[in-house]
Amino acid sequence: MKKAFSIAAVAALWAQNVAGHATFQALWSEGADFGSQCARLPGSNNPVTSVASNDVRCNAGTSTVLGKCPVKAGSIVTVEMHQQPNARNCTIEAIGGAHYGPVMVYMSKVSDAVTADGSTGWFKVFQDSWAKKAGSGPGDDDYWGAKDLNACCGKMNVKIPADLAPGDYLMRAEVIALHTAGSLGNAQLYMTCFQLTVSGTGTAAPPTVVFPGAYKASDPGILVDIHAALSTYIAPGPTVYAGGSTKSAGSGCSGCESTCTVGAGPVATATKASTSAAATGTAAPVGGGSCTVARYAQCGGTGYTGCTTCVSGATCSGVSPPYYSQCV
Repeated sequence: MKKAFSIAAVAALWAQNVAGHATFQALWSEGADFGSQCARLPGSNNPVTSVASNDVRCNAGTSTVLGKCPVKAGSIVTVEMHQQPNARNCTIEAIGGAHYGPVMVYMSKVSDAVTADGSTGWFKVFQDSWAKKAGSGPGDDDYWGAKDLNACCGKMNVKIPADLAPGDYLMRAEVIALHTAGSLGNAQLYMTCFQLTVSGTGTAAPPTVVFPGAYKASDPGILVDIHAALSTYIAPGPTVYAGGSTKSAGSGCSGCESTCTVGAGPVATATKASTSAAATGTAAPVGGGSCTVARYAQCGGTGYTGCTTCVSGATCSGVSPPYYSQCV
């Protein structure tokens, strides 16, 4: 009986973990919807667990994306996370399974957002971390950035620093899920890099950190038991750059977080890099290598701009045509 209970408990935990997997997959700019046009979508919604891996830059299995989203320095963009591709609705939690933890956004100045590999320096421009909830017991009961994502239908507003120098940037949106982070190496990192072109007249070049290197598996914001009571929580990485922004966990939705609805507002169009970049193999985002799509990942559909060639043994097939195709 004891053995049976143990198996059932493990199965329940596994199901909870899988149910919570998620991907940052869309971007809004001042209320206009870019969708996934400039998002380096990972090959699956699984997390990165090794902070020493190059996958911690922009995730694993990403394929070539030729779109760049034009944004203005000083403007508000909104990143959007969901558990499944194109599941942009509020009927399912953005990241479920009690995957609580901070939401952080970094930017990296690059010469070309399409071909950059994420090895250049990053600076933090946004953070929604943790706040103690009055009368709470374990940390699970407190306020968390991930809970704010769920409350706001997967959306989080991020300010592009007004003093940034114009040019191409990678923007790295991340959730660190801490539900299994009580032992070393078990925090779950979910990140997506968006390819941006920033306009403006600024000249700022903020100090940076590199990935991998910015986090250690033993950092108190990564190795932490949130199932015990917390008196404080320190998010990993550097502090938010002075021109960026923070959100107080539990403070509610505002702006696009509460008003932006898919199909009910303006749609933005990303600029496209030359297809020759992909043809010559120079447009190879982090973790992706050549332009191929992993099994069960998106390979086509309305608004999709990524690679359409599936890994060997898989075929790009319509799952809900014309909106979504997947390598199966």
